[in-house]
Amino acid sequence: MTARLLRVDPWNPDPGLIDEAARVIRGGGLVAFPTETVYGLGADGTSATAVAGIFHAKGRPADNPLILHFAAPELVAGVAVVTPSASKLMELFWPGPLTLVLPSLGVVPREVSAGLDTVAVRMPSHPVALALISRAGVPVAAPSANTSGRPSPTDAEAVFSDVGASVDLVLDGGATSVGVESTVLDATGPDLVLLRPGGCPVEEIEARAGARVLLSGGDGRRSPGVRYRHYAPRVPLLLNPTREEVALALSEAGAGARARVAWMGLEGPEVSLGDGTVDLELSVLFDTPENYARGLFHALRTFERLGADIIAARLPDTDRGMGRAVRDRLERAASRSHENP
Repeated sequence: MTARLLRVDPWNPDPGLIDEAARVIRGGGLVAFPTETVYGLGADGTSATAVAGIFHAKGRPADNPLILHFAAPELVAGVAVVTPSASKLMELFWPGPLTLVLPSLGVVPREVSAGLDTVAVRMPSHPVALALISRAGVPVAAPSANTSGRPSPTDAEAVFSDVGASVDLVLDGGATSVGVESTVLDATGPDLVLLRPGGCPVEEIEARAGARVLLSGGDGRRSPGVRYRHYAPRVPLLLNPTREEVALALSEAGAGARARVAWMGLEGPEVSLGDGTVDLELSVLFDTPENYARGLFHALRTFERLGADIIAARLPDTDRGMGRAVRDRLERAASRSHENP
């Protein structure tokens, strides 16, 4: 099976195309679609059989829960206990790149919640995503539309590269605007706990909601995308490497004299590598942490495609705002522990 591709206007999606995609969802099929963060791989979140298709297409571990996507905040009450803090966050930040983990009512398939007593919920802001979820008439379970462990897709080409042979339909709405997944907060108790940094900065949440967000202490099992190695390119990724670390990685990779080293960061490679180490054709500098996040996954995939032997990246110096999300994604992508089975 090869996925059909439907190109849609990201701001004014054709109702006929959305209806076609919604029929696939209601029929138990898989649809990849753009959100403001990354492309999602969607299925009927009320059907265990449909949700199982997501895990099969991605090669995703069964103990990694999914996010249920809704077209309106009030619909969440059908699957979860909406705590007072969650209600306030929904009012302030939905639609948008914020996922809330809430106590489950026990009505969603076990596959969605990975057997836990909580469920992760979100309302995306992308017009295509909202139109699709609304027309489907069901909560849409949707992790990122990539093979498990790979860099998340921020355009339809990346979706096809990873899961094009395993899904029914891809809605191509162009490149996504945020570039990293949603922030995940545990809102089950009296304190908000950060489970995954993402497109909604913690500092903004605290300022607008008037509530402190704890940066540790939550149960990581409750959050999608944190228990296993994620976002990894097929070539070694080094963070803030020295010249000696680069030389060792090239040696281990079996790269010869014509080795190609890719670089990305907010500053040039001379900061940590010295002159003459990086292939200038494979050097990407971002001017802000927001743009670093927006281009991160696309850069990793592009460096692979252009034949880089290793990728060197400079972590943002700040652990605030979108810098926190970029650091998280790079550290997970470079980690050799907790790899996906």
